[in-house]
Amino acid sequence: MREPTTLHPEVVTETGGARPTPLLVGFVFGVLFGIVLVKSEAVAWFRIQEMFRFQSFHMYGILGGGVVTASALIALLRRLGVRTADGQEMRVEARPWRPYPNGLGGLTFGLGWGLLGACPGPFYALLGSGVTVMVVALASAVAGAWTYGQLKPRLPHG
Repeated sequence: MREPTTLHPEVVTETGGARPTPLLVGFVFGVLFGIVLVKSEAVAWFRIQEMFRFQSFHMYGILGGGVVTASALIALLRRLGVRTADGQEMRVEARPWRPYPNGLGGLTFGLGWGLLGACPGPFYALLGSGVTVMVVALASAVAGAWTYGQLKPRLPHG
């Protein structure tokens, strides 16, 4: 039996069987999630504009449903005592609200989302569904992340 490597897409278990690596599992679930986003119209420009103009409940329902589902799953995983892949206890730590970094970051994110007409999360789903203009948005996001990395030492992260 060959030793698992980062290049080999499976991990050998104690019993000698193989199981997919977390990267492969994450990729598959990411593709499935992208399909759901496209089919539910969560990445559609007109749906996002409807949300920002308070003309439709569609996006608020999707986002709210995600919050409720994630909260319920986290509570269930805690109750069952599920641990992370490396055996540590799962926990979500509370973070204090700081208006300057949190509010400014949220405002910047929302402004970009509104101007673009798409959340940066599904860039790849949009590209995969044929919205090629998202290449420009993706390049802009990469440039923004690089800029933040350069400025981070001088920013007030409190």
